[in-house]
This record gives sequence, structure tokens and C-alpha cells, in this order.
Amino acid sequence: MAQSRPDLFKQLADRGEDVVGRISDMPAAQRIVDAGMQLKARVDEMQKKMRGLDDLERRVKALEKKVAELSGGPAKRSTAKRSTAKRTTAQAKKKPAA
Repeated sequence: MAQSRPDLFKQLADRGEDVVGRISDMPAAQRIVDAGMQLKARVDEMQKKMRGLDDLERRVKALEKKVAELSGGPAKRSTAKRSTAKRTTAQAKKKPAA
């Protein structure tokens, strides 16, 4: 049994090399490999940009704090809701009761 295991692994390795050799000759497979490499490059670039966002967030927080100090208090944000309903003249002017 111990002798058959290395033979099995050797056969699998040989078959794997054959398959890889055949795939590398196929044009469609080469396009897939190229697309995968481009994807990897794009993901690496995106990761670098995402790492830079932490620094930007810290800088924005510091700037917001400075603006709040210079304006004399915490920054105020408008949270009032505005009505989007259209007013008609009938609603604006009430008829007197007769």
C-alpha cells in the first residue's frame, strides 16, 4: 500500500502537467488568464485607494472641528422638513360663514 501511494501521486502530477500544457496552448484559456491578471491588478489598485480613505477621514474630522471652533460653536445642520404639498387658493382663503 505504501508503494502504490507515491505511484498514484506521480501519475496525478504527470496528468496535471499535461493538462496545464494543453490549456496554455488554447487561445481562450490565455484570454481568461489575461483577464484574471488584469482583475488582480485592478483589485490591488483599489485596495491602495481604500487605505488612503482613512487618512482623508481623519483630515476631514480635523477640519470640521476647526470650522466649528472658528464659527463659535458646533456646526448646525438644518433638519427641518419642508412640506411638498401644493397649497391651493381654497386652502389659503377660508370663506366666511353666512
